[in-house]
Amino acid sequence: MASVLQKLITPLFTGPPEPPRNKVTVVGVGQVGMACALSILLRELADELALVDVMEDKLKGEMMDLQHGSLFLKTPKIVADKDYSVTANSRIVVVTAGVRQQEGESRLNLVQRNVNIFKHIIPQIVRYSPDCIIVVVSNPVDVLTYVTWKLSGLPKHRVIGSGTNLDSARFRFLIADKLGIHPSSFNGWILGEHGDTSVPVWSGTNVAGVSLQTLNPEIGTDSDAENWRETHRMVVDSAYEVIRLKGYTNWAIGLSVADLTESLMKNMNRIHPVSTMVQGMYGISDQVYLSLPCVLNSGGVASVVNMSLTEDEVSQLQASAGTLWDIQKDLQDV
Repeated sequence: MASVLQKLITPLFTGPPEPPRNKVTVVGVGQVGMACALSILLRELADELALVDVMEDKLKGEMMDLQHGSLFLKTPKIVADKDYSVTANSRIVVVTAGVRQQEGESRLNLVQRNVNIFKHIIPQIVRYSPDCIIVVVSNPVDVLTYVTWKLSGLPKHRVIGSGTNLDSARFRFLIADKLGIHPSSFNGWILGEHGDTSVPVWSGTNVAGVSLQTLNPEIGTDSDAENWRETHRMVVDSAYEVIRLKGYTNWAIGLSVADLTESLMKNMNRIHPVSTMVQGMYGISDQVYLSLPCVLNSGGVASVVNMSLTEDEVSQLQASAGTLWDIQKDLQDV
């Protein structure tokens, strides 16, 4: 006797199902991973979303919760498993997995513990999606993007760190808020390390092409009567402040990663400050990843914009690279 399905639907094609064309995988279903996943879903960027984690109950729960919202989404397939075969044929893989810094723990020790985790994750990603672009979000993001590049064997343009895309967004929000305009109407860049040694490019800040440094030659310096420099300090401290208040950051980084995913998935050639291999640029001789303005398209980082930086900004960028290299050079098994 024919089933309801057989009575309802007459198949016209009986071959194997079409593989996904715009599949995104998120590795790690903590607060950051799920914010990335939800932001990507709401922007309708993927035809399949895969989630991976070692915590099976949490993983299944998050998958089911998203699946139950499928009526309100345009992503027809949401899957999850601790086995990386579920990630096969991904175009973009977002890595948010890793351990958090413990009280009193050095950054080097934290990095080494995350390196040991990445040694399990990265080869599995590449095994099942050899043509993917990897976007690293886990902290410290610049060092772990370098680690991912080394472990993956992928070309450098296909391994990207979320970098200072979020720092720059915070910078643009804070300054635009003071000026009473929308963040998209203020142009400003934060480069270098995603962290304490990030570099605000005051020389490039502008609104509708009007340079803020022309209006206030002291902007961003100690002698600035308006103390715009405080804005950069707020950017650096903002993650710590949000963590103090709510325990973690997740929404802004999730939105930031979805924005990067859109540029990659839709071949947009849009420019973002993301972490890329900078050896040979701005007098940096070491193999480090840090953020510069990068043109992102479906191939990954297509090119890097050569910004006209001041001598002071270049020296800050070099110091940022030195900070990262000091941590990287002592890593084991990379």
